[in-house]
Amino acid sequence: MARPRAFDENEVLDAAVRCFWTRGYEATSVRDLASSMGLTGASLYNAFGDKHALYERALERYVDRSVADRIVRLEAPGIPPREAIAGFFAEVLERSLDDPQMKGCMVVNAAVEMGPHDPVLRAAASRTLGEIEAFFTRRVAAGQKDGTLFSGETAEGLARMLLGVLLGIRVLSRIRPERALLEDVLRPALAALEPR
Repeated sequence: MARPRAFDENEVLDAAVRCFWTRGYEATSVRDLASSMGLTGASLYNAFGDKHALYERALERYVDRSVADRIVRLEAPGIPPREAIAGFFAEVLERSLDDPQMKGCMVVNAAVEMGPHDPVLRAAASRTLGEIEAFFTRRVAAGQKDGTLFSGETAEGLARMLLGVLLGIRVLSRIRPERALLEDVLRPALAALEPR
């Protein structure tokens, strides 16, 4: 008869997220993971499989607790479209500036590090970026419909511009986490949404 797990799965997954997010996939060893998660190597393998499977789970947990949560909160009824978009970026800026380790975004890091040669992780990162793009598209379309956002471009085109700005901010924040710089990158993008 198998023994019940003697650890909280969410807690150890959060530890794996922190470890992978700080070091990246390649630079994180199974020993690093086991140590940070408070597990033996055997327990780690028994519970999560190999390092790649654990990374997939950690990335999924990161997305659920950051990106997906942010989208749900900012699409709540009563939040105007421009406010939702600006709020999304405000949270990203604060998260980037309050990160002394300059970890950036785990999804962007996965896309850059693993995307070119790992189809599974490329698909996971692409799916999340697609969800962000879809959020921007829905909010822009809603703002165009109610007249509060610029309608001279398609909602899809403006959403892709916002996605590009987001990725730029997340990469820049890893090497130059300067408020003025990041706000200067964002300001023209938000201005481009204004009706005229």
